[in-house]
Amino acid sequence: MIAKRVVTAVTVAGLALAVTGLGGLEASNTLAGNVTHERLLDADSDPDNWMAHGRTWNEDRFSPLAQINVDNINRLSLAYAVEFDTNRGQEATPIVVDGVMYVSTAWSKVMALDAATGEQLWFYDPEVDGAKGAHTCCDVVNRGVAVWEGKVFVGTIDGRLVALDAATGSELWDVVTVDQSQPYTITSAPRVVKGNVIIGNSGAELGVRGYLGAYDAETGEQVWRFYTVPGNPADGPDGAASDAVFAEFATDTWAGEWWEMGGGGTVWDSIVYDAQLDQLLVGVGNGSPWNHRARSDGKGDNLFLASILSLDPETGAYNWHYQLNPGETWDYTATQQMTLTDMEVDGETVPVVMQAPKNAFFYVIDRRDGTLISAEPYAMQNWAERIDIETGRPVEIPESRYADAPYLVTPSGIGAHAYHPMSYSPQTGLVYIPAMQPPSAYMDDENYTRNIGRWNTGVIFLTPPEGLVPGDTPEARRAYLTSITKGELVAWDPVAQEARWTIEREFPWNGGTLATAGNLVFQGLPDGSFNAYNAEDGTPLWSFNTDRGIVAGGISYAVDGQQYVAIMAGYGGSMGMATQADWMRRPPPNGMLFVFKLDGTGEYTPLPPAKLAPYVSTDEAFSAETIAKGQSAYLGFCTICHNGPVNPNLLRSVYATDADAWNAVVMDGILSDKGMVSFAPWIDAEQSEAIRAYVLSEAARRAAEEGSE
Repeated sequence: MIAKRVVTAVTVAGLALAVTGLGGLEASNTLAGNVTHERLLDADSDPDNWMAHGRTWNEDRFSPLAQINVDNINRLSLAYAVEFDTNRGQEATPIVVDGVMYVSTAWSKVMALDAATGEQLWFYDPEVDGAKGAHTCCDVVNRGVAVWEGKVFVGTIDGRLVALDAATGSELWDVVTVDQSQPYTITSAPRVVKGNVIIGNSGAELGVRGYLGAYDAETGEQVWRFYTVPGNPADGPDGAASDAVFAEFATDTWAGEWWEMGGGGTVWDSIVYDAQLDQLLVGVGNGSPWNHRARSDGKGDNLFLASILSLDPETGAYNWHYQLNPGETWDYTATQQMTLTDMEVDGETVPVVMQAPKNAFFYVIDRRDGTLISAEPYAMQNWAERIDIETGRPVEIPESRYADAPYLVTPSGIGAHAYHPMSYSPQTGLVYIPAMQPPSAYMDDENYTRNIGRWNTGVIFLTPPEGLVPGDTPEARRAYLTSITKGELVAWDPVAQEARWTIEREFPWNGGTLATAGNLVFQGLPDGSFNAYNAEDGTPLWSFNTDRGIVAGGISYAVDGQQYVAIMAGYGGSMGMATQADWMRRPPPNGMLFVFKLDGTGEYTPLPPAKLAPYVSTDEAFSAETIAKGQSAYLGFCTICHNGPVNPNLLRSVYATDADAWNAVVMDGILSDKGMVSFAPWIDAEQSEAIRAYVLSEAARRAAEEGSE
């Protein structure tokens, strides 16, 4: 490791080019979905298209288009809008190839649109069973499709990988990539490299073992698989590309009977192809359960949790790794977006990967061998003193591991940055990060037992005890936590490792960012606004109200000489299900695609003001003991899905007023087709009734506190 490195920016030729003269479609590109290895290698010379998840293989989410710029942004207006058939979260990045936009929506549905008019060309529904929604930790979202040589690829919530004809939307092949008897899901966008479709999966919280696989783009046949955590040693090798590295050293970093817990390590978002070094960079997720003591007896680094892996894209063979959080115990994943660029380090041009992961440190890593170059906090954190550059390991604050006492951890498992895309502008040299400051009180769950198919954390999330935060009552302490939970738009200098400018947000869980050569940064917010800022100093320049929260990142493309900016709107994700603010609609409206251009004449009718249903009430009386038991079960089983605007608010649900109706839903699963499966495998009728008692009690308390009925 290098103790200290002098780093300066290197602008790669072509990346900072502001393109105002927009070319038309070449005859050679008339094949629908004509994305090839060669075109992606030359994507910076093709600014009209957004052919890959991050526009280019570098995944910088920077558009070289500058027809829309700081001088004329006031003329930006709606070109068209398309309404979807679902009100669940919309996280996808559309792909645009030669005038056609390929969009995935919640429930893994896909459509093709005329990118200039919004006219639907075809629609595909994989017909996922609604009950599978119960296996999603963080909503039935989808982050996008991949397009390659006439095909569109999408991963589905129930663990399938599907290939569609880019011209017609007809299904070409459909393969199951997971054990569907286990709570695996797929929410991430596939990547295609050298004819292989690369996809991971989700489900670490629910008790699965993570891996990613490569599938032949022509046939769907599996080419290789790499497990990110070891299995039961008694079962022998997996017959996978990961066998050698586990045998050599990775299995030795685990202790206890981790395989009984699942292990975690799912690859649920960032996968980047480094064409310069011909390697696949893979971001690996958290442990299952979160708690290191419950998972691995509190021993070992637990490779490859919370790691960036380098693999051979054609064989899956291991090259190197860098682990951000050895012995991960907070849900600090390394699955967040990775962006590739070059930097000058000690007079040498070095290929680097940049990441702003959940743990609040911004990492710059030499992608030739995984050597850490620099790491500094880009957001508030209190789990580590620093990252040691010599060893690459964090110098932790011991109390943050919550072994002996509760600890108010910042950031919590929500992270200082989650899946919301960041962008990097080679013009300004800045990375635009949708950052967060979400604290949470963690306490060791000494009585943890694995609940396959339900959340497995090994952590008790509690109202901070008296003295940990200001407040004489539990309600006052919860209110304090809410008051310090915020979001930020951070313009980060990756060379100096410091913020150039910051905009504070009232709420976390804001949309991703898009940077353009027009010296603009775009970001949507959960209040429904889509906004543009001066990329140099953060000055607000433009805003449009979509009437639905935004968590996705925007794109920019051009058709026939006209530049467009597009954004998916529809609130959701984990915080969308678990947190609520007064201005959020419940239930939310259907998601929409909004597309803008200069002097657009599209029409959109704003929604009427939202009206909340009243808190439910009955004359029933429950003991304090029953209510306390119900609160504990509610926090363990219900809050992750029912505390936000996406799913029904149980405190306003008429089902709670009738014991029989309540049990029909909770125990009998009459709403399974909507994702509310029976909870009989995890709780009994007495616990179900205790939860109802708590819901009614809390509804009465809030109604009295807010002066509503």
